[in-house]
Amino acid sequence: MIKSFKYSQVDFLKKYFTLFIATSFASSIAMNVNAQFLNTHTRSSNTTTPSLNTKTQSSPSKNKKPNIIVILSDDMGFSDIGCYGSEINTPNIDRLAMNGVRFNHFYNTARCSPSRASLLTGLYPHQAGMGHLSTENYTEEGYVDDLSKNAVTMAEVFKSSGYATYMTGKWHIAKDIVNQNDRSNWPMQRGFQRYFGTLNGSGSFYDPGTLVSNNTYITPGNNFYYTNAITDTAVKFINEHKTANPFFFYIAYTAAHWPLHAPEKEVQKYKGVYDKGWDAIREARFNKLQKLGIISKQAVLTERGVSIPAWENAPMKDWQVRKMEVYAAMIDVMDQGIGKIITTLEKKGILDNTVIFYMHDNGGCAEPLDSDQPEIPMTAEQQQIHPYAKDSIFVGKKPNYTREGQFIRSGMGVMPGPANTWVTYGIEWANVSNTPFKMYKHWTHEGGIASPLIVYWPKGITQKGVIRNQDAHLIDIMATCVDIAGIPYPTTYNGHTIQPLEGKSLVGAFKNLPLKRDFIFWEHEGNRAIKAGAWKLVSKTEKNKVFTDKDQNAWELYNMEKDPSETKDLAQQFPLKVKELAILWEKEAIRTKALPWPWAPKTKK
Repeated sequence: MIKSFKYSQVDFLKKYFTLFIATSFASSIAMNVNAQFLNTHTRSSNTTTPSLNTKTQSSPSKNKKPNIIVILSDDMGFSDIGCYGSEINTPNIDRLAMNGVRFNHFYNTARCSPSRASLLTGLYPHQAGMGHLSTENYTEEGYVDDLSKNAVTMAEVFKSSGYATYMTGKWHIAKDIVNQNDRSNWPMQRGFQRYFGTLNGSGSFYDPGTLVSNNTYITPGNNFYYTNAITDTAVKFINEHKTANPFFFYIAYTAAHWPLHAPEKEVQKYKGVYDKGWDAIREARFNKLQKLGIISKQAVLTERGVSIPAWENAPMKDWQVRKMEVYAAMIDVMDQGIGKIITTLEKKGILDNTVIFYMHDNGGCAEPLDSDQPEIPMTAEQQQIHPYAKDSIFVGKKPNYTREGQFIRSGMGVMPGPANTWVTYGIEWANVSNTPFKMYKHWTHEGGIASPLIVYWPKGITQKGVIRNQDAHLIDIMATCVDIAGIPYPTTYNGHTIQPLEGKSLVGAFKNLPLKRDFIFWEHEGNRAIKAGAWKLVSKTEKNKVFTDKDQNAWELYNMEKDPSETKDLAQQFPLKVKELAILWEKEAIRTKALPWPWAPKTKK
């Protein structure tokens, strides 16, 4: 028996087979998830921040390989945490930074699926088959958007070397997540021994679709909030890790991806903080970034986006403020969870032998969804309560109604936070998140690709709280982790030839040694960039996934040492440098499978 449920678009229902499966099926796969999450709720705002004094711990053997934890957040900008300029309360992340190292020239790929593929494989996303999103059906090799079997994940590498491998959170690098005919790219089939999280790219924080325990769809339990569930399951896995071998743990939070959902008591902590508006907050972040030494004195605060009004002229100020209050609360709850994980490691006496990485998957997100359109008044039907069974499985993204039966509202003026809302924070606050840079998620200007990187490693980092200026990228995390653990990277795996690592180990950079790297390459939706030394060549298309003759030569050139905010285009002044880097970009695009594109023009190899 199939539970019916009204969906926002019939076509979406047909495309993704968004089914709610009856009790007889759901109960057989629930695996006691309701009991597991019965006490999953937001921690109180007065949670104490864990100490990072590892000297008091009873350490394991000095020769034991370290545990490794990689934490990835979702759709957060360069300046969204305290130690990178934010007013948002992130004491636990900040303490990792103060007891570790921060990189101020670390980069992602500008989008969620590509970044996750790069992080896990140490390759550029197109080499891993993930040139776009895992929801696409392209045929070009770099864009099949299903994780390549000629790439090996960190979980597969560490599992092969005797590590336990765990993951909680967002996956988003497998194509078949609904029909379940092919689970070969689900987390457990790609090296993880235990998994809890969501397979798709976004969803409600109160009732996320594609919620999975190991290989089985499940339902959320009572008092469910996804950020806390990711944390609490991570704590559970760590507490239950009894073996003498170390573990590799990938924790992929969905905070602070839309929709803006957060418990009200957490939102209230930010009441009044954003009343001064985006201009003042952005300027304060810029000043703090310079004071912290994260950005150089050469950096300038880029101009407000052309479609963004001055705060004094902004309409619907109460709504605008509320959006950022909820966004901040989402990050705050994630930070509390990171503190809970640190405390767990500390209590087990393994914190001093654990390496923790923290980073973002792309820049702040300016995607409006329906938040740039007036709210459509509810019909009489929508005002009725339409609940569905607590044990029904949801494998879609956005339903019409909450599990309790309330219609999910979106549009201008809808105050975000509760489960019956679906709102983004918009281009205005995304511009704040990406301070001091321009552009956003999707684009290869700094606003789309610049990310914090924090590495905490008591046994390997002797200088605490320092900032490193070396250029680094998500492709470097795999190389760094296998270097730290002293384990081999394979040339073949499960009968497949494995591509060589693209990344460089950052271990030397922890000691401020130079990284021997010629360039870093980017492509997403036709937006292109390459950075070689001080020079960065970058372009953006007039329309994403549509590449025209005009776009071909729309290059901008920046000296990133003198102009890290990309405000002075030197392309006309240095045409030979443009030509040199453009040729290099084209060569690398072919080598890494970013070309040919699956959209026009079909550039030939």
